[in-house]
Parts: sequence; C-alpha cells; structure tokens
Amino acid sequence: MERLVGTVVRGLRGPIINEGDNIEQIVVDTVLNAAKGEGYAIDDRDIITITESVVARAQGNYATIDNIATDVNAKFGEDTIGVIFPILSRNRFANCLRGIAKGAKKIVLMLSYPSDEVGNHLVEIDELDVKGINPWTDVLSEADFRKHFGCNKHPFTGVDYIEYYKGLIEEEGAACEVIFSNNPKTILDYTKNVLTCDIHSRFRTRRILTNNGAEKVYGLDDILKESIDGSGFNEDYGLLGSNKATEDSVKLFPNNCQPIVDGIQAKIKELTGKTIEVMVYGDGAFKDPVGKIWELADPVVSPGYTAGLDGTPNEVKLKYLADNNFSHLRGEELKQEISKYIKNKNEDLVGAMEAQGTTPRRLTDLIGSLSDLTSGSGDKGTPMVYIQGYFDNYTK
Repeated sequence: MERLVGTVVRGLRGPIINEGDNIEQIVVDTVLNAAKGEGYAIDDRDIITITESVVARAQGNYATIDNIATDVNAKFGEDTIGVIFPILSRNRFANCLRGIAKGAKKIVLMLSYPSDEVGNHLVEIDELDVKGINPWTDVLSEADFRKHFGCNKHPFTGVDYIEYYKGLIEEEGAACEVIFSNNPKTILDYTKNVLTCDIHSRFRTRRILTNNGAEKVYGLDDILKESIDGSGFNEDYGLLGSNKATEDSVKLFPNNCQPIVDGIQAKIKELTGKTIEVMVYGDGAFKDPVGKIWELADPVVSPGYTAGLDGTPNEVKLKYLADNNFSHLRGEELKQEISKYIKNKNEDLVGAMEAQGTTPRRLTDLIGSLSDLTSGSGDKGTPMVYIQGYFDNYTK
C-alpha cells in the first residue's frame, strides 16, 4: 500500500539534565527507548534535535553577574560605557545588564525605538506618526520619550522596560542616563567607549562605531569569551544566547557542540546501523504576526549540526506544476507525470519558475524552527525532537 504520511515530528521526553550528565548517552538512550516504546523504526536520514538549554546544562556552562562585572571592568575600567541596542527581555538581558552595571561607574543606555531588534515594542510605530517623530533621525532623551508617549508596558510581560532597566543599573551602583536612537553614531556624542548589545546587526554596528571615532568597542559576544574565575564561557558568542538561570547567574549558549552531535550520530550508527542527522537548536527563526516579535534572540538557530544538514532545500512547487506544466492532466496521469518530474528535477533549482514560492532558507533554520515550536519554551518536557520523513518528497 502507498504510504500516506509524510514528515512526522515527535517530542521526546527524557530525564532532567544536570551539570556533568553525559548528554550524548542520554540522547541516544532516549531516542532508542522512545522508538521501542512507540513502535517506530530508526531510519537513515531521520533527524534528532536537542535544545541548546539541556546541552549547556550538561556542560555546566553558567556564569554569575560578578563574573560578567569582572570582565566588563577589565575591558572598560572607569570609563563611562555606552550600552546600546539591547533587547527588551527579563530572561535574556536583565542579569547581563546587572553584571555590566556592576562593572561600571556610569552607563548611557541607548535603546532603539519603536522596538528592539527582535520586535519588542517600546511604543507602536503609529504613535510615532501621530507625534511627527522620525525614528531614523530623531534622538530622544528619557524626558522627551515620556513627554510624547508616557509609560508603555510590554503587552506580554507588563513591564515598563525603560524604568526596569534603569532601575537595574542604579541598583548595582552605577549612574544611568537613558536615550533613544537608531543610529549607532549617536552614542559617540556621550562616550567613546561602547558595548554593543545587538545580536544580528552587531557586526555592522561595530564597524560604524569603529569608523567614526569610537575608542573602545566591544560586543556581548566579547564578554565571557573565556572563563572568568572558573566561570562558564562561550568562545564564539560570549554572552549572546544566554538566559537567566538564577537571580544572580546566567546560563550561557552551549560551547563546542560539534563533537556532541557527531558523537550521537556515531553511537546511533553503531547500535542500529542507521545514519541519522543530529543538531542542537535554540530559538526558531520565525515572527509572531500579532505580537510582532521576531523569535530569534539567539545568535544562530543551531550552534552545531552534522554534515547532512548543511545547505538549503531543493524543491519544486507541486501546485505550480499542476497549474502550469501539467494543467491538462488529471488523476493518476497527473500524479505520474509530477512524480516523474520530481525524480528528474535539476540539482540546482535557484531561479527556476518551478521552485518559486518554496523556502530557500537553510535546513538548520527550518528544522530548528520546527523543533522549537514542537518542544515549546515551557513545561512540555520534550527537550529532544525526533523527525522522520523530512527529506522525503511526493515520490517516496
């Protein structure tokens, strides 16, 4: 009988992961036990994905706000620090900001507006139109912002992030001035020493600052690139991708994931004879159309994946073929002709009309988004996701 199911995605429940646990063995055991318990086979080109959080937990990749403060102070000393373009998040940035403030004497906090980089709004863009404010050219003080827009709380968290971030800085003993601008060069009117906190635009921001007279420029990815007093670290991303762990610590993005995914792949191969793909995933790459929040607060969707997940899909659009190439056919004859077309499709469909409307995103970004939506960010308890049939098409 013809197979009637394509891609199947299963969230797998494993044990609670603690520091020092053998994450490779736990993943392998979880995958094999789930397959046995649910009655499905392990096949070549199946995919196992593991959330970055449990990998970092197993690595013990944690740091305290004191560790952050030590690194910040070593880089900036007594200079006033311009802290620019942070995202508005208690989970992602609050403890990082506390550590930064603890290592500084004065901070000029420059917020982008109407929203941060990932879509958390300080004010709706329509309000800027009403007030005649141009976010690309106008620089606002805290008093200016309050005069025009008053107190705006985040619609999901109920937090006034201007008040919240300023309060965190002052609680750590640093003076704070808040300004609003989308131009990196604005901060140079206040200080020549800058810590850029943006994620995906960080390289451009640093280039602009360096080319326009900044004296010291670091990014969050420069903080905790190496261990401070025995802390965790991330040699590629520093504080980027970190999350709040306790009131005084953060969990960093996992370090050196490649040996982990390769090790899991090798163990599964040894035990089953099948070659599956493996990746570690963080935030998915998608946008909430209602809240307007762009989900990707991690520096990458996947910090480590096996070689078979490199590249992008090479797919044709079935409805295009049915409406154009084979519009004169119906039923079984249409099915046969489309199947034949797929089997003989070119290896590179970039620019081909038959591929229009397909998604030319990286496989790791697509699979990471699928995994993130499956595992969720709450109490589902499925930090591993098993995906079958992802690489199948209409002919399989």
